[in-house]
Formats: sequence, C-alpha cells, structure tokens
Amino acid sequence: MLKLSILQITKMHFQWDWLCLRVLIISSVTAGMRNKENLDADVEVENFDKQSQEADVDRDKSSIEVVYQTPKPTGEVYFTETFDEGLSGWVLSVTLKEDMDDNVAKYDGRWEVEELKENAMPGDRGLVLKSVAKYHAISAMLTKAFVFDDKPLIVQYEVNFQKGIDCGGAYIKLLSSSNDLNLEYFFDKTPYTIMFGPDKCGEDYKLHFIFRHKNPKTGEYDEKHAERPDVDLKKYYLDKKTHLYTLVLKPDDTFEILIDQIVVSKGSLLENMIPPVNPSKEIEDPTDKKPDDWDERPKIPDPNAVKPDDWDEDEPAKIEDPDAVKPEGWLDDEPQYVPDPNANKPKDWDEEMDGEWEAPQIPNPKCETAPGCGEWVHPMKNNPKYKGKWRAPMIDNPNYQGIWSPRKIPNPDYFEDLHPFKMTTVSAIGLELWSMTSDIYFDNFIICSEKEVADRWAADSWGLKKLVASANEPGMFSQLVTAAEEHPWLWVLYILTLALPIGLSVLFCWPGKKSDEYINFKKPDVSKQITKGEQKEETEELEDNELEEEKENEDTGEDEDEGGEDIYDDDEENEVPDESQEGDDRSNKSDSEDETPAPHCL
Repeated sequence: MLKLSILQITKMHFQWDWLCLRVLIISSVTAGMRNKENLDADVEVENFDKQSQEADVDRDKSSIEVVYQTPKPTGEVYFTETFDEGLSGWVLSVTLKEDMDDNVAKYDGRWEVEELKENAMPGDRGLVLKSVAKYHAISAMLTKAFVFDDKPLIVQYEVNFQKGIDCGGAYIKLLSSSNDLNLEYFFDKTPYTIMFGPDKCGEDYKLHFIFRHKNPKTGEYDEKHAERPDVDLKKYYLDKKTHLYTLVLKPDDTFEILIDQIVVSKGSLLENMIPPVNPSKEIEDPTDKKPDDWDERPKIPDPNAVKPDDWDEDEPAKIEDPDAVKPEGWLDDEPQYVPDPNANKPKDWDEEMDGEWEAPQIPNPKCETAPGCGEWVHPMKNNPKYKGKWRAPMIDNPNYQGIWSPRKIPNPDYFEDLHPFKMTTVSAIGLELWSMTSDIYFDNFIICSEKEVADRWAADSWGLKKLVASANEPGMFSQLVTAAEEHPWLWVLYILTLALPIGLSVLFCWPGKKSDEYINFKKPDVSKQITKGEQKEETEELEDNELEEEKENEDTGEDEDEGGEDIYDDDEENEVPDESQEGDDRSNKSDSEDETPAPHCL
C-alpha cells in the first residue's frame, strides 16, 4: 500500500510536469504559426505583384509603397473611366428638377477630381461629390452602346464614403438610347434602363438593382426592384474604405450582385424581382361583392347559456381590507405636504396682477420618520366575490362559411415575357444624386461582357487600393483597443481571456507544499529501529560465538580458508548494527527534508 501510494503521487507530479511542458510547447507552436501566417501573407503580396506586372511593391516595416499606373482594359469594353486624366468626356447637367422651386431644383452640386484622403496612391484620382444638400448630375456617353442580346452585361465601379454616409446615394444609371438624349439636360426623369449601387438614409441601407421593363401590351415602362441582399450592408457604408460594386446580368435571365468580388445577392429576373415581371394570369373580380348574409365568424356566443343565479355583476373588483390595522406612530394630524419655510416671495410679485403669493409645497419632514401622515384609510384588497360581467361561453359557429374573397377572373392585362434580359439598349452612364454627406469618391468604372476582363481591371485598380489600405491598417493591439473604446464590455472579455491561461498555469504548475500523506509515507517505521541495548547484547553474542568457533577450528584441524570465511561472515554480521544506526541517521535526515516545500514547476 505504501509503495502504490508513492507511485501514484510520483505519477501525479509527473503529469503536472508534462502539462507545464505542453503549455510551453503550445505557446511555441502558436508563435511559429503566427510567423508562418505572416510569411504566407508576404507570399500572397508577391504573387499579386507578379500578376499585376505593372506595380512595383516594396514592403518595409510600416507601410507598402505602390507605383501606380493607370489600368488599361484587356478585352472588349463598352466603357471605362479612371478619372486620372480629369473629366474629359463628362457633361455637367444644366437643367432643373421638375415641380420644385428653382433655387432648390438646380443641379448645382460641385464635382471634383481628387486623390483619396486616406491610403492614396500618387497619380490615382477619382470623381468626388463635394457639396452637401444639393443635387448633382453628371454623365458620359459609352464608347459603344450595349445591346441586350446574347452577351452578359457586367457593370463595375468603386465607391468610398470617405466621411461615412448619413443620407444619400452613390448609385449609377445606365441611360436608355434615344434620338433625343441630351446629357446637358440629364435629370431625375431621364429614361434609364438600369439603376445600380449603394444608397442609405437613416438606418435603411440599400443596394439597388432596378431595371425598367417595357410592358409588351401597353408599351409602358415599370420599375422592377431586386429583392434585398441577405447580408449586413452597414459595414460597407461606414468603414471609410474603398469597396468594389459589381452587377452581372446574363442572357439566361439571371443576375449576380457582388461587393468586393463576393456574391451578396443572386437570383432570376423572372422570380426575384418586386413586383414580378409577369403579372398573374387571374385577378380578383373588382365587381364581386360579399353577400350580406355571409357569416365569417368561426366562434359565436352559446345562445343556450344562462347566467348562474349567484353571479353578482355588481360586486367591485377591490374592497377595503377589514383586518388591516393603522400602524403605530401614524401622524393623523400632519399633512403630507407643507409650505416651504425657506421660500421667499419674488421681488417682482404683484399681488394685484399675480394674486396672493403662496410658498411652494414640499414633503412634510415629520413624515419621513413616521409610517405615514394624514387621514389613515383601510388599504384595498381583491374582492373574493368579484366575478365581473357575465358572458356566454363561445361555441363553434354552425353557420360559419369561411373568410370571403372575391372570385377570380382572367387578367385582361396578362402577358408573359420569358426573356426580360432583352432590355432597352444602353448608350450612356450617369450619376444623378443628392446627399447630406460630402466627399463621396467614385473611381474605375468599367462596362464589359467578360468577367475575366472586369476581374483583371479590378486587380490593377481596386486590388492595389486594398493592398495599400491593408498595409496601413493599425496593428492587432490597436484594433482591439479601438474596438473596446466603442464597446466597453469587450474589456471584460479581454481580461478573462488573459486571466484564464495564467490561472490554469498557476493551478497546475505550482501545486505548493507536498501533502501530509506523502510526508507520512516517507517516514520510516519506528517500531523496526534497533535500540542501543539490543545492539550491545548482539555484539557480545557475536564475540562469544567467534571465540567458540576458533576453538573448534583448532580441535578439528579445519583449514584456514574455512576459518577465514567464517570470520568474514561474522564481520558482516557485526556490521549490521552500524547499518541500523545509519538508518536512524537517514530517517532523521529524511524527516528534516520533508519539512521543506515541494519544488515549483519551471
């Protein structure tokens, strides 16, 4: 039992040592993984540099320097614009909005071509909306018109809300082709085919995709809105970073909306638009009316039910508690409020005009130490006899006919457009906006039919912006502090995260003093020690035996070797008491050692 317990305790300390060693190994491996992630990030930067081939990326300890070059399209495009050469080809609107006062209806919002305020690259400029609470309108013709036939339409551009956004839009319009299209008179009523981009007012964050569909029966146009993306758009509008917005329309009547090259919404033009492209085959008959005797009540009061004789509707819900007793010390003669003795009549008080002045009322200070003041009345309690107004129980209505609805008739305006992708040809692009926030940044417009062309354009423009912004972001510690300043409850999470591993390390690696049980196991058995008297008697017996054996050896003529062996054996026996004494000394030494605390785990 003693040996087993010592082995168990030794095993326990061995496990603690292994736990400490594991903590150190895990810490080392984690640090190595972080170093590897940083190395992988550097490799990704190098790969991006090789793909661009037009950007020279230098990475140092604090930032990334990028040599910017104006991107060039690598395939067929219908329109591109980088604004690096200014506003060449763009036309400012000079018209007025309709049905508004002329001073308000002017499109006099200011546009500028500028670099980004943060994370700018020398030579990279964009179009910036500068005015607040004004209407802005600017447009440009496409290089060639886009005809909705058998090729996809891809629209892509960048937006940066450099000051966030309170209320305003950053969407674009693809203007419909027409013989009378004049960009100088571009305004909110100018016909467009597609409207696409971000918009926000209050807490309503939107990402528009609207197309105007032509009714094949009437020739009129109706706006069809895509269903809302099932993502949180708030972060894209408030983080003051440049984001890439992409719309992909395909000839199979499907669409995709991407932010930063990640799909946030997709669907079908036939199924995911509001209102639907194709109307219902049947509609409710507007001339149909509900019959007067139509009963829509699923339940009715039981006509055979009778109010019980003991049902008293006059009993009140509350009655005075007759068992209540006025508390001792209740001040019946003291009012709850008294005039303020410290109040003084204002100097400008005119009793003829203002009446007799009275001091304002304050709580009676005598009532603060008393259970109550004023006339005491019995408190109210629930009336056990109260039942309220009697009502007959409800039963199923035998005449129930269900909820009435008008009959259906064929929809006279029904049509079926199986390919809504075939929209009105587009020949121009325009921005017609109003905003309560300035410095909205637009850049790198492209309209094409090949996704590879749009992706390559993004890599040479938006990709570089993203790279520079990522390099200039604050470190992890700064980000954690910033987040905690916005959400103070995060400090508690940080403290718990740091305290938990430290507490576990102290718990398992510093077990403290050895247990009393372990100390008792190491103490020798006192009952087995040899006393000094026993040692002396044993020594005398050994000496007598030795003399007797010598005499026997002389008489029998035994050879000296055997006698020497006996003497050698006797010497070993004589050494036994000495070993016992040494055991006493070792036992005493062990006891003194056990009083010292157990060593700590390093």
